[in-house]
Amino acid sequence: MKNREIDLLIVVNMFLTGFDATTLNTLWVDKNLRQHGLIQAFSRTNRILNSVKTFGNIVCFRDLKEETDKAIALFGNKDAGWHCAPKTFDEYYNGYEDASGHKPGYVELIHELLHSIRSAKPIAGEESQKDFIRLYWAILRLRNILTSFDDFAGKEILSERDFQDYQSVYIDMYQEFKKSAGADKESINDDIVFEIELIRQIEVNIDYILMLVAKYKESNCKDKTILTTIDKAINSSIELRSKKELIERFIEQINVSTKVDIDWHKFLDESKEAEISAIIEEEKLKPEETRRFIANALRDGTLKTTGTAIDKILPAVSRFGGARAVKKQGIIERLLAFFEKYLGLV
Repeated sequence: MKNREIDLLIVVNMFLTGFDATTLNTLWVDKNLRQHGLIQAFSRTNRILNSVKTFGNIVCFRDLKEETDKAIALFGNKDAGWHCAPKTFDEYYNGYEDASGHKPGYVELIHELLHSIRSAKPIAGEESQKDFIRLYWAILRLRNILTSFDDFAGKEILSERDFQDYQSVYIDMYQEFKKSAGADKESINDDIVFEIELIRQIEVNIDYILMLVAKYKESNCKDKTILTTIDKAINSSIELRSKKELIERFIEQINVSTKVDIDWHKFLDESKEAEISAIIEEEKLKPEETRRFIANALRDGTLKTTGTAIDKILPAVSRFGGARAVKKQGIIERLLAFFEKYLGLV
């Protein structure tokens, strides 16, 4: 359990109060709980992890409403009572009223998106862009909650392709604002917050793309609608955008004899070696040290741009006149682009 090597744990007693796992998202209860024991048990799943997991799910097979009200009154807000529970599916989906006024539901937000913004056209003007970001941010957060309800299946309103189109626009803006802000952060300024964790939760992976590539090959490379699907899927993914050129080059060389899974990995190995060799030669880096540096980065999932490891691969450059700093920065940018392209693939 501590090593996260199991997905389901059946608990009799102690684990209800003796551990902390922020990634735990559902607790099934078939036990009479009360007071601090109830609060501690419910708290196992009620840890906020990030914007994807803003609450936990508790499924009760016994009527614990009265005991829950008592426990909340004793250990928390006595006036909260059962109001601590999340809203119903209908409230999240269609909206609801509270003390502060009307809270729009998913349906209202999607209709506003469809009527005010056309995903096929660029959104001009900073204020219009901010309006889109705020609206899509709200949709992402509501959609994240609604996916925990079985009732949401088939009621998404937007097709998967339309959702990808809007998500592509959202990512374009994120990367544009991030670049202008000069920092990799979700809050670009006081007006704009991007829900990147929620984007990453629903984005496609390379296995899905390869499945589409296999379908394209089975059509004798004639079904161009599959290529459109692939393009939209890549553009709607933060992780896959840096790999787009690589994927497109692989698709260009596909023929009827291609074995997609096998040839993809062969293509990756050849492309990776050719690119790193070109960087080493053009930047006059130390070959053995550079290959080890990149291998460690891809293994660890991070490329360290500070410290002695990066300095050990650099060529001999005078430390005077700023030439070394400029040279080093240029090398780092090339290595980062290489790293992002192959991360998660090799």
